[in-house]
Amino acid sequence: MDHSLPAGRSESASARRRRVRRDDARRRILDASEALLVEDGFDAFSMRRLAERCGYTAPTIYHYFGDKLGLIDELLDARVRKLLARIRRVPRGDDPEKNLRALSEAFVRWGLQHPTHYTLLTGPRPPGSPEPEAAAELREIFEAPLRQIDEAGGLATSDMEEAKQALWVLLHGIISMRTSRPDHPWCPNLVQTALDAMLRGLLCAPGRANVGGRARGRNGS
Repeated sequence: MDHSLPAGRSESASARRRRVRRDDARRRILDASEALLVEDGFDAFSMRRLAERCGYTAPTIYHYFGDKLGLIDELLDARVRKLLARIRRVPRGDDPEKNLRALSEAFVRWGLQHPTHYTLLTGPRPPGSPEPEAAAELREIFEAPLRQIDEAGGLATSDMEEAKQALWVLLHGIISMRTSRPDHPWCPNLVQTALDAMLRGLLCAPGRANVGGRARGRNGS
């Protein structure tokens, strides 16, 4: 959510102080909300517990976010946008396989650096909570190189959904295991080795395009 001033308007010192206080309050409320959701889940989340955790009264929280669902929606959207900002910065070229690898590595790095954000985003959503707006763009960025590979006959499977789920399970597994067992002596090249193994199984060998498989997949037979 953008709280910046309209173009051409200056901000007085008193207005700036109010804005800083408001932004700080919103940030503290969102951070406390995230911590509670990760610790106890959506079912146990309450405005009373949140008020105790962040130090702001329930009326203040309602003033900033409307209601509990509005607060959760904004929290999820804010965290997805943080991930999206990281993914947008990944350099991409003309080789979709290299692009897929670079995006995957960036995703894993972000998940390992922000385990609380990651746990929140990959957990179940409360009933009635829509998908964050930024999620569609994030999904499109990840799916684009897979589609390019498929269109060139480079996928070993004719089922695009199967390919997407296989990649997701691999990346999620790496992040989950590394964050749940930080004491384990994980190999420094684990991410690259796992991606190598995944891509060898997911992609056709050079010169062996899966034209027939793509046609069957698209025709549904």
